[in-house]
Amino acid sequence: MRPYPSPARSADAYGLQDEPTNHLDVKNVAWVENFLITLKDVTCMLVSHDSGFLDRVCTDIIHYENRKLKRYRGNLSEFVKQKPEARSYYELSAATIKFTFPEPGYLEGVKTKDKGILKMSRVGFRYPGGDRQILTGVSIYCSLSSRVAIHGANGAGKSTMIKLLTGELEPLEGTVWKHPNLRMAYVAQHAFHHIEEHLDKTPNQYIQWRYALGEDREEAEKVYRQVTKEEEEKMAQSISINGVKVVAELLLGRRKLKNSYEYEVQWVGQPPDKNMWIPRAQLEAMGFGKMVQEVDAKEAARLGLYARPLTQAVIAKHLEDFGLESEFSTHSLMAGLSGGQKVKVVLGAAMWNNPHMLILDEPTNYLDRDSLGALAGAIQEYGGGVLLITHNNEFSSALCQEKWTVADGVLTAEGGNVSAREKIEWKPEVDEVIDALGNTIKVRALPCACALHAANTAAGPLSTDQEEAHQEGAEAEAEGPEGQNRARGRRQH
Repeated sequence: MRPYPSPARSADAYGLQDEPTNHLDVKNVAWVENFLITLKDVTCMLVSHDSGFLDRVCTDIIHYENRKLKRYRGNLSEFVKQKPEARSYYELSAATIKFTFPEPGYLEGVKTKDKGILKMSRVGFRYPGGDRQILTGVSIYCSLSSRVAIHGANGAGKSTMIKLLTGELEPLEGTVWKHPNLRMAYVAQHAFHHIEEHLDKTPNQYIQWRYALGEDREEAEKVYRQVTKEEEEKMAQSISINGVKVVAELLLGRRKLKNSYEYEVQWVGQPPDKNMWIPRAQLEAMGFGKMVQEVDAKEAARLGLYARPLTQAVIAKHLEDFGLESEFSTHSLMAGLSGGQKVKVVLGAAMWNNPHMLILDEPTNYLDRDSLGALAGAIQEYGGGVLLITHNNEFSSALCQEKWTVADGVLTAEGGNVSAREKIEWKPEVDEVIDALGNTIKVRALPCACALHAANTAAGPLSTDQEEAHQEGAEAEAEGPEGQNRARGRRQH
């Protein structure tokens, strides 16, 4: 809050600003600060959770306590001196609430936390109709141990790079690869866009709608799942199988094939007993890359959701882990929630499928200091990888060992993961769930890494060559096509 003007001043001498630093980079925040400080004869009332901003701009603090507003003289530092229990404004660890993220499930072939599960190689991009190259030659590598802060000025291309990683955009140059079973949670810079068409629903109803089909509806709508006209024409071309020309109609499922997968293909006009299993690489060469990715995405979603009944009680408990009480998640429409509560809904909905990678674009917007501290604590304890775009240096420096800076379309990486070679001990998956009627249902647990090894050795000890081949195959699968080619070359040698 800035000083009061004299009574003789007109009404336009007052300024009301709600979260004025949201979405602004460091340079623009500094401009706003300098502008407000120079307004000597204007009263500004600000709502903000940016501690540094409040310290440098405010002369008075109005605090909401016991359903009343109480005014304190001085900036935020002076306020905390008078009210020590508010120290969470400066210490993320002093948060009075706690968030709990779901642990990512088993990821086939990934034995160590530094194994690549999401990669971008020499990617270039510019928007259709635009002359400006947004990104040039960007290469990145993400793993379960990744804790990456992405910095750069507004408009540098940070959000564009994230959209390329998540499949909302497709690169014009280079490639983006992800583990076939990878699940990602993405919260966009303008987080409310995820829910803006569902404000007449409760948070609980929104999650039920979003995952009612067995996978994330947002994932199904991404560009990498949409087949273009050119791709349709290529897939409609006939191919010769055993001297008979046929046209592929659908991919019905997949199964393991050495270090990759093969997919069941249904042919146009042919009965089910004529279906064939065709390797992934061959289907991609035939133009079925997006249909292959669709099968992969559905299988990844199934693995993440098989033990999570989409019931009101389970969803309410899930949202409580993100700081949203059941009173709001089950009985309040999202149109009536505060900005911070909406962010919790979006974050909780994105992580319903037990993701392996969490990607956050400006996650600190609208969150109060306690929620910000709770988010930081949850990220520190989370077993998956995290990429976050933020201009909040306090938040990113407390969490991230690695820093990517985007400027002039080029990415520069600094730092790295201190626990890169940490072995993963996959915890046994849930072996029973409770359905909507309260019945306990036994489910088949997914094999963890140690269970796979035990199953193999139960029939007899593996030879050294078998053990090495088993490990090599699993690692090659996790590394994608490049890893599989290297593994194939070593076996031929």
